Amino acid sequence: MPRIKLEGVSKSFGKITALEQVNFEMQDGEYITILGPSGCGKTTLIKIVAGIWTPTEGRVLVDNKDITNTPMEERDLGYVFQNIILFPHMNVKDNAGYSPRVKGLSEKQIEERSSSAMELVGVLEQQGYLPNELSGGAQQKASLARAIASKARLLLLDEPLSALDARVRVELRYALRRLVKDLNLTAIHVTHDQDEAMSVADRVVIMRKGKIVEIGEPTQLYNQPRTLFTANFVGQSNFLEGTVQLVENGNAAVELRGERFLKVANTGFSIGDPVVLAIRPEHLTLSPEERPNTLRSKIEESRFMGPYTRYRLRAETGDELLVDLPTTEAKVADGSSASVHFNPDFILTYTRPSQGLTEALRLE
Repeated sequence: MPRIKLEGVSKSFGKITALEQVNFEMQDGEYITILGPSGCGKTTLIKIVAGIWTPTEGRVLVDNKDITNTPMEERDLGYVFQNIILFPHMNVKDNAGYSPRVKGLSEKQIEERSSSAMELVGVLEQQGYLPNELSGGAQQKASLARAIASKARLLLLDEPLSALDARVRVELRYALRRLVKDLNLTAIHVTHDQDEAMSVADRVVIMRKGKIVEIGEPTQLYNQPRTLFTANFVGQSNFLEGTVQLVENGNAAVELRGERFLKVANTGFSIGDPVVLAIRPEHLTLSPEERPNTLRSKIEESRFMGPYTRYRLRAETGDELLVDLPTTEAKVADGSSASVHFNPDFILTYTRPSQGLTEALRLE
């Protein structure tokens, strides 16, 4: 299986820069997802890896071989597109066998490859169907079968599930993960769906405005994101601006608006440093009484989300807070007051960005 490396890859379309100095490397058998808001450059990136587009600058290497100018058909890869593309006049079996046939394999080899691929993705019983006779999920499975039957070393998935119904997307995402691992493929999967990216990937590449913001394992990106953008884009976070006023015994006291203070774990900040605190909604709790490390707040809205209820509150500092409580424990009425408790173990502290918090979190 191949090792993929991008070195200083940039791509411009006239005056528009779609990618700017992108560098990353993935290992044999790794499942990478590229995640980011619309227009961040993720589809441009995968098309450059595929050979559909040539970078304006930089190199694409496979096993240390420069393939930047190698045509797509010579890159030994399978490509599954966002818009399901099957030959409409061919049944599932003939679509799956297309690549082996183009490569000049024998009828026996074509039969073996197509049957094996269809069985792997679960469309063997529908092999005689035309694409318009299949559901959306079955059509995408047939597209996967065609990619797998090519015996490609690299599988590229460009928003492969976005055209499918929500329930089918969830089922197929796990099937994709199992398939890639069972076949020991190397896969790059582009998506704008956070749940999809986090549930299938070994590592996730976070992109913004044509650049890579952060790369990490799903648990690291969620629990310990290195950037404010990641903390905001992956999952949901509450953000509070303040200034470090005290550093003592491994902890720090941060002053917020209204002369309110929160204790946080000191991660190298000094007195006077402007900071931003981030904490996930599920890591906050509500109490009718004041406790240490709390902000008095008023509940403006509650929303049933199934296993949890999401509360939107206005804190005494003027900040909006989101708090997620298990639905079985959610018994606080809209309009009532409550203390929001901040556990220092779950508060992340960042240097306040010079361009302002709003700009640092902006998706586009």
